[in-house]
Amino acid sequence: MPDDAAVARDAAEADAAFSHPAVTPDTTAAYGEHPDQVIDFYEPRTGGDAPAPLVVVLHGGAWRAPYDRLHLTPFADFLARRGFAVANVEYRRGSAIPAQGAGPVAGRWPETFDDVAAAFDALPGLVREHLPVADTRRTVVTGHSAGGHLALWAASRHVLPEGSPWRIGRPAPFRGVVALAPIADLRAAQELGVCSDASLQLLGGAATFEERLPHADPAALLPTGIATTVVQGRIDLVVPQAVAEAYADAAAKAGEVVGVTLLEEVGHFPLIDPAADACAVVAEEIAQLAF
Repeated sequence: MPDDAAVARDAAEADAAFSHPAVTPDTTAAYGEHPDQVIDFYEPRTGGDAPAPLVVVLHGGAWRAPYDRLHLTPFADFLARRGFAVANVEYRRGSAIPAQGAGPVAGRWPETFDDVAAAFDALPGLVREHLPVADTRRTVVTGHSAGGHLALWAASRHVLPEGSPWRIGRPAPFRGVVALAPIADLRAAQELGVCSDASLQLLGGAATFEERLPHADPAALLPTGIATTVVQGRIDLVVPQAVAEAYADAAAKAGEVVGVTLLEEVGHFPLIDPAADACAVVAEEIAQLAF
């Protein structure tokens, strides 16, 4: 169990990351009919008409309804100020009524995955219309926590089991993925009790966990052939370093090298806090793939 000082530090980091006001996008476009099926677009803030790399961001929050894309808008704006064109994807999260005394349920099956697949399928056309400065040939996908899981999953759709409704015939044209403290190995996360059984809830509970795992777990969907980097704080109490290590080990066993950047004295939330040094490291990792 973490000591009181570690818990207090984690809370302070969360407060700092969530203290920034939401940043209004330049435009928002729908990729479906549900209110959560939308993408916010941010033009690069550096000026000029030269094509800019596209960064697609997916927010975290344990796939739970109270946490939406708004908390990631300062991070999206931070990337736009670094010269990237940015697409901030919303998706449906858990909405079932929780049991007495329990927290919100994590995720929906299959809607959460339906939405991420549909968003990426619609993205090229939406970018041409709403963010023409973006160079989709230089697309990097990033996501934080549960969003990191979805970023890795989006890059693995071509290795989904045959018959999966989300499977695509060839690798997505991404330059790479930068996953930020991702819930990258669902079995490892469940064994560690990450986010109060969020992985179990995402897949519908104990009765369907094993059946659905091959369709949803990035650690089971390897190798992807897409350059992948995990950025992880060493003192993360929310998604421990062991989850990133489990994913990297699974990749190695599949014959794929996943870069793991471990940040000393960094927890879960500085990775998306524009005021934190860790966020600058994240931007550099994205730039290394995009430029």
